[in-house]
Amino acid sequence: MSEAPIFEVDETVDDTGPAPVVAVVGRPNVGKSTLVNRIIGRRQAVVEDVPGVTRDRVPYDAQWNGRRFTVVDTGGWEPDAKDRAAAIANQAEIAVQTADVVVFVVDVTVGPTDVDEAAVKMLRRSHKPVILVANKADNQSLEMEAVSLWSLGLGEPHPISALHGRGSGDLLDDILNALPTPPPIVEGGPRGPRRVALVGRPNVGKSSLLNRVSKEERAVVDSVAGTTVDPVDSLVEMDGELWQFVDTAGLRKRVNQASGTEYYASLRTAGAVEAAEVAVVLLDSAEVISEQDQRVLTQVVDAGRALVIAFNKWDLVDADRRIFLDKEIDRELKRIPWAIRVNISAKTGRAVDKLAPALRKALASWEQRVPTGALNQWLTTLTQATPHPVRGGRAPRILFATQAGVAPPRFVLFTTGPLDAGYQRFIERKLREEFGFEGSPIEVSVKPRKKTGPGGRGKAHG
Repeated sequence: MSEAPIFEVDETVDDTGPAPVVAVVGRPNVGKSTLVNRIIGRRQAVVEDVPGVTRDRVPYDAQWNGRRFTVVDTGGWEPDAKDRAAAIANQAEIAVQTADVVVFVVDVTVGPTDVDEAAVKMLRRSHKPVILVANKADNQSLEMEAVSLWSLGLGEPHPISALHGRGSGDLLDDILNALPTPPPIVEGGPRGPRRVALVGRPNVGKSSLLNRVSKEERAVVDSVAGTTVDPVDSLVEMDGELWQFVDTAGLRKRVNQASGTEYYASLRTAGAVEAAEVAVVLLDSAEVISEQDQRVLTQVVDAGRALVIAFNKWDLVDADRRIFLDKEIDRELKRIPWAIRVNISAKTGRAVDKLAPALRKALASWEQRVPTGALNQWLTTLTQATPHPVRGGRAPRILFATQAGVAPPRFVLFTTGPLDAGYQRFIERKLREEFGFEGSPIEVSVKPRKKTGPGGRGKAHG
């Protein structure tokens, strides 16, 4: 059986467009996070021998055989869960809804349980491809126990040991086979409509803006917050180009959990952002930037999507409010100074025509690639002019840099040792000053050189 991958930067990986999504689900304590760590090749997901450690959907970048994808760790799913357990189960269900492939993990040492069978019913309703994993098959005799899992009706079980790596390579091959075929890349050729998530807290004017750009009444507009319950994808022509405004229809509230509308709005936002390439975050320019606004912005940034902030209701802003708003932006949006901002009025149509150029600019930054030669030439000049501060009598050096991917741009610095967080932020800031990336998050990670012995030299590692 093939063993688990070791994470290395591979510039041959296909990194065009959003990565397909693989959701890892199952009842509590079957080893989901251990499997996620095995897939991504590093210990990043929290693992503890106690049910309920993972509570939210947590995405990680992964790659195998030249194909990159996103693997999503989830909390334990249980039917009829209550309170916090219900929230955890809902997060797992939203992961299933937004995934391309679902990996369903069962503990082979326990065999199929009632909870596993209930989970199978939930998975069948999703109509997503499901790969059944018989985890904790640490030896050959336990592998034979996987035969009992045929009773779940999900096809052939994949016996693996997430802890020891048995069978993980074969599993990854099967995951890649189940992923949707990537579309052919035609340089300079036509492509489908760019996918845009229109998000924001309730009653900021999302439906009004959609009606304005589509030039027809496609969404119900009401002054009552939360009017839009079941939005659908809309094809809209802006500035001579077709755009697809995406949302997550079908994520409806359960009858016995009618309260908590903000929680469900958050799930809808997350689903829309994950399905999109760029997000338009709508803020009410006549009101202060709220904590809820900040949460929506954080969802977009954490998802790694291109970002345009549209300050709506600009027709209601007077001179005094503009002064206060400038100060608010400096204070509340200082962590995302790279976001593109436009001031619009969905009601009057003011400056709505600036939206399409802003989206194009953000997407161009999101897909921008810096040639390796130009990147390292610039970096050498920068670090010679401003070297890393000396710590403990020596300063780490950056040996080499590469751009590991796009959408969003991801950079890896190979170094002689760990970098100060402040110096890493300095490099990111200078990277933006030199190469732009307006409207797109960028990721800068560090891979210190691994020493093979006292005073020895070795390769960089993750």
